[in-house]
Amino acid sequence: MRRVLSLLLLGCVACAAPVDLTVQAPATLAQEPVDGEIARVTRIVDGDTIEVSLDGAISDVRLVGIDTPESVRPNSPIECFGREASAAAEAFLAGATVTLVRDVEDRDRYGRLLRYVYVGEEMANARLVVNGYATAYTYPPNVRHADLFVQLEREARENDRGLWSPDRCAGEP
Repeated sequence: MRRVLSLLLLGCVACAAPVDLTVQAPATLAQEPVDGEIARVTRIVDGDTIEVSLDGAISDVRLVGIDTPESVRPNSPIECFGREASAAAEAFLAGATVTLVRDVEDRDRYGRLLRYVYVGEEMANARLVVNGYATAYTYPPNVRHADLFVQLEREARENDRGLWSPDRCAGEP
């Protein structure tokens, strides 16, 4: 029942502002220095955090290198474009089998796995940035794809995609 309600709520968000993830990010999985872990996405927490089934256990995963407007932070208002960012993550990742690739740090201060999340050869983190649903968030020492994220954010800004559209968030995240 909870899953159906979540999908209906996201569907309503999508009705107001359709999710547009048509711009693909570069295929970068082959460039990763290590093999990844295979997992299944079980839930979208928000635009930059997902829940996965990994080795029989449920784990929260923070998409490293990006940030999305907040939509579920306790005692905080939903930020402009937060619902849309969550809907984009849902559209791209819900139920997907993904490859999780670590950078330097394994976990953040909240205990979430820090990972680049791949659907096939394409990194979801990058797809969200290039379509304007996330911003580049450089947080050393996890910087392997920082230059790519900055380049993709610039492209999204120059093309008025997502939260960079002049009719959204006054053109600012």
